[in-house]
Amino acid sequence: MTAMAARAMGYRIQVLDPDPACPARFVVDACIEANWDDAREAANLARGCDVVTLEIEQISLASMDAAAGFAPVRPGHAMLAVIQDRIEQKDWLRKHGFPGGEYRAVRSLDQVREAVTALGGRVFCKSATGGYDGRGQGKVGFRVGADFEQEVRGAWEALGEAAGVVEKAVDLEREISVLVARSPSGEVKVYPAAWNHHENQILAWSVMPAPITDEMAEEASGLAEEIADTFQLEGILAVEMFVTTDRKLLVNELAPRPHNSYHASERASVTSQFEQLVRAVCDLPLGDVDVVQPCAIANLLGDVWLNEDGSAREPHFDAALAVEGVRLHLYEKHRPRKGRKMGHLSAVGATADEAVAAVLRAQELL
Repeated sequence: MTAMAARAMGYRIQVLDPDPACPARFVVDACIEANWDDAREAANLARGCDVVTLEIEQISLASMDAAAGFAPVRPGHAMLAVIQDRIEQKDWLRKHGFPGGEYRAVRSLDQVREAVTALGGRVFCKSATGGYDGRGQGKVGFRVGADFEQEVRGAWEALGEAAGVVEKAVDLEREISVLVARSPSGEVKVYPAAWNHHENQILAWSVMPAPITDEMAEEASGLAEEIADTFQLEGILAVEMFVTTDRKLLVNELAPRPHNSYHASERASVTSQFEQLVRAVCDLPLGDVDVVQPCAIANLLGDVWLNEDGSAREPHFDAALAVEGVRLHLYEKHRPRKGRKMGHLSAVGATADEAVAAVLRAQELL
């Protein structure tokens, strides 16, 4: 989607991806098949580029450095080194005074056990590196009558028996995210917040603008901008936040790339997050982030293509598209798997609630 936005602006694009049939292959000029830690091929990519950016955090720092020898890499090594390790990220946020929930870093089963007890027994456990969309995550204290030791061991296994963070569960009103763009020249634009709904720790649907008070929207925007300025961001950054039942904002996680919750910006905003990324990393004037119409997205997981027995089926896209205001966005991923994001539906409405209702109605018709 970023490549398509860049092409519309007249740029040529090449990508590096370990999958020879990656979705971007079909819309770019060249595709280098290599792993994220292949520094030599990262350098080869950069040799043919004026600027390099990323859309996944799992790039090795050695690859970032190799690419930076030939072209600016935005965002850069220093920021990624903090964000791609949850322990480092949590510690960085706390060090700089940003509000967050209670947590403990853990590196052994005993430390998990101690952290769960210290944090009140109801926690989420997340791997320090690599986990996303519910992968590398476990939880303790949510099942009535569950065996404590068994849950703790299960959480440690979910971490891959490696380093992670144990986070105290908070009483949530909702989850939001705020996307901020910052150019090398220092220009900053902050998008209105998006409201996010998760199921099984995977984003199910999102809508922008989030139905929150003006005061909270201003506070969330200020937090995101301050984090971007502290990092000296070059690119875009999504700041995921919790809104607690006592109306406090807590920073959850950071993502220095296009974010699932801002796919709605393609239709809601004057400037989509994808075009904004291109503008930011190329040091062009940043685009207008005003919302022109509320828009919601609903993720289409691989489950939509699978019957209960695991056999394949074709979703009824025609029925979904019959809902007024709905569009279909598929990602050219050829193998549906349970929990894998294959695409999304989007819908516009006069209000955020109308947009959500429309996109969920279309999803049901699949």
